[in-house]
Amino acid sequence: MSPTRALRRRPLRSAAALAGAAALALALSACSSGAKASGGSGTNFVGGSGKISRVAKGDRLAAPGLSGETVDGKQLNLADYKGKVVVLNVWGSWCPPCRAETPHLVKVANDTKSKGVEFVGINMRDPTRVNATGFETEFGVPYPSFYDPNGRLALKFPKGSLNPQGIPNTLILDRDGRIAVRILQAVGEDSLHEALDPIIAEK
Repeated sequence: MSPTRALRRRPLRSAAALAGAAALALALSACSSGAKASGGSGTNFVGGSGKISRVAKGDRLAAPGLSGETVDGKQLNLADYKGKVVVLNVWGSWCPPCRAETPHLVKVANDTKSKGVEFVGINMRDPTRVNATGFETEFGVPYPSFYDPNGRLALKFPKGSLNPQGIPNTLILDRDGRIAVRILQAVGEDSLHEALDPIIAEK
C-alpha cells in the first residue's frame, strides 16, 4: 500500500475533537501564563507567581456553575454550596507544592466548617482517578474534589475574573458565589486564614 493511500485511510478528526484539543491547549497555556516553573529539571508542575489578589465586594464577578464527578465517582455541584464561603483549591497528586499545602488546607477546612465555610477541590491533569483518591486518603482530605483531568472546568471561568492559573492555586468565593480572592501559590495555615477570615467576617 502506498503512503498516500495509507494516509487517506486514517480517520479524520471531527470538528468537536479539534475544538476540544484547542480548548485544552488554551487551558494549559492560561495556567502557565504569568507563572514560572518551580524547582529544577525533572519537575512537572507549574508554579504560580506568588501573588495574592483580592477584589472589593462591589467589584466581584460570579464564579461559573461547576458540576461533574468527583475523584471517587460521586456527583458534585458547586451550586449546592450557595450561602457558604467556598475555598476552591486546584491541585494534582503529581504536584509537590500540592502535597506541601494539603495538610494546611485540611486543618483550616476542619477549623472553619462551623463558620459556614466549605472546601472543594479541582483535581487536574491526573490521567486516572487512582492517584487522586490515594492522595486524598493519604492526607485525610475531608472535602470533595472535582475530577477534571483535561482542565475543562478552568475554561468556564469568565474572562477578566480571577480565574485559575497554575497548579496549585486557591480561589475564595464569598457567600454570593462571587470570586473574592485568588492565591497563586501553595498556601500555609496562616496565609490561608489571612485571606479567608475577612471573607468569613463579611455581612
